[in-house]
Amino acid sequence: MTRFKIEHDFLLDGQPFKILSGAIHYFRIHPSDWEHSLYNLKALGFNTVETIVPWNIHEPHEGQFDFSGGHDLAAFLRTAQRLGLYAIVRPSPYICGEWEFGGTPAWLLNKPMRIRSNDPAYLRQVNAYYDQLMPQLAPLQLDQGGNILMFQIENEYGSYSEDKAYLRALKQMMTSHGLTQPFFTSDGPWQAALRAGSLIDDDVLATGNFGSHAADNMIALQTFLRQHGKDWPLMCMEFWTGWFNRWHEPIVRRDTAEFASEVSGVLQRGSLNLYMFHGGTNFGFMNGASARGQRDLPQITSYDYDAPLNEQGNPTAKYTALQQVVKSVLPNVKQLPPRVKPAMAVTAIPLAGKVSLFNVLPQLAQRQSSQYPQTMEALGQNTGYLLYVTDLPNDSATQRLRLIDVSDRAQVFINQQLIETQEPAAIGNDITIPLPRPTNQLAILVENMGRVQYGHKFLAASQHKGIRTGVMADLHFVLNWQHYPLPLENLDQLDFSQGWSPHQPAFYQYRFNCAAPQDTFADLSGFGKGCMFVNGVNLGRFWLVGPTLSLYIAHGFLKAGENEIIIFETEGQYQPTLTLRKTPLYLPESEKRP
Repeated sequence: MTRFKIEHDFLLDGQPFKILSGAIHYFRIHPSDWEHSLYNLKALGFNTVETIVPWNIHEPHEGQFDFSGGHDLAAFLRTAQRLGLYAIVRPSPYICGEWEFGGTPAWLLNKPMRIRSNDPAYLRQVNAYYDQLMPQLAPLQLDQGGNILMFQIENEYGSYSEDKAYLRALKQMMTSHGLTQPFFTSDGPWQAALRAGSLIDDDVLATGNFGSHAADNMIALQTFLRQHGKDWPLMCMEFWTGWFNRWHEPIVRRDTAEFASEVSGVLQRGSLNLYMFHGGTNFGFMNGASARGQRDLPQITSYDYDAPLNEQGNPTAKYTALQQVVKSVLPNVKQLPPRVKPAMAVTAIPLAGKVSLFNVLPQLAQRQSSQYPQTMEALGQNTGYLLYVTDLPNDSATQRLRLIDVSDRAQVFINQQLIETQEPAAIGNDITIPLPRPTNQLAILVENMGRVQYGHKFLAASQHKGIRTGVMADLHFVLNWQHYPLPLENLDQLDFSQGWSPHQPAFYQYRFNCAAPQDTFADLSGFGKGCMFVNGVNLGRFWLVGPTLSLYIAHGFLKAGENEIIIFETEGQYQPTLTLRKTPLYLPESEKRP
């Protein structure tokens, strides 16, 4: 049985072992592409794959667990093992990862607890999750014939808090659930973050996360280890190959030559894990958001990350540069040519049906009533949209309306006519509404654009989505609301014969036949804002503000024969035909939208 230990070096069966790892997130890639990406990692000469584990996809609702299909972590790890790759697994209850709420289930917000702390109520929920997760992992440990080398206790905790009792509780919990391989923490490589986030005095390996200044950061990490009497190997657990992207902002790119030089600097001093090696896609509504001052800035659907493999999983210029760096620093490493997947284009896919949201609410949502408007979480909803409906009398021909404490984006309709859209920065501003009838229907469609995954706002009230306080007409709060939760998890009952009206949120159906499906990109430049479903699966959000104007469709989401694409669009913008491209489409810098 192969053994892995941490002494002066990483040791594999007693021999020094340099970890060459790349991050591939099983949940961001269609399962049919796992082998493709893992093969390209192995072909580079790397020996290990790393993945984080998002709690919220495995327990989307309390007590309901999912480890099937694209969430089958064990199957992903077994695929890696068949290809000769070891694994580093990060099963901490918080992952960051530019993922919705840092991987933490939104339903925890309903409970009286402090998340990411030693609060017994929170730890009980983590333990119940681990009761289901750890049996997936324990049999795949290296000392049990699997391929898992190490486990992370928590992620960048030194950038959030310094609750050592919490970290020790997680370690004990993992141990009690049968994890026997070494543990580690990963933090920024500076003194304050390492001190707050590590468990070095409990003999837990401390690693660093950074993407540049390799020499300085490795020295800083080594200094911290030596201050605590540890002669351990140095490892950059997240070497950032590029960066993530947000709506309204240009695509972030990293210079390939500079990247290669910094990788070389890390490899000459220790081990590394590339974050990301293959970024993939933030499927559905699972993108996270950054916290900047008073604003939350949601990430885009593509998690391309400017990584060595692009969103499709094909090698980029960075892959070629990495081949050269690895061969230069480690000339005995075996390398193979990478695999490249083809892509297809399909033009002029005709519109097959369209229907307005207001006409299909009974098919999509179970109406719930209350005196005051409720948040998504209070209604048992995690992500998506929430439509609030009430009646307003015409006390006057026009009236002032204000949305008080709403996240994230709201569209206000009077008698199903759009009056105003408020982005987060404008929420609470006065809205002048017409009231032409004795009784007028007020409808407010609120979109959860993604909860923050990192920083000081992780537990802020803004992570409760929807209308938190209320809606004021004139100077009083409006009562008696109907709620239509729209997580859009199943569109099977959608009836396109129910009628369509312009300038309303609506669903648009496109059908096309395909003999041999290949990867492709849906051109959404003629649509405003919304999300796209391919054969019933929500592949993510689009928005005309850019920087991306297309959505990636992996071949595994398509089938030989007839395929259905449904686009939910909220701005009243659509196209009579849909085009699928071989390459992604970006908003030109000269056309950057405010």
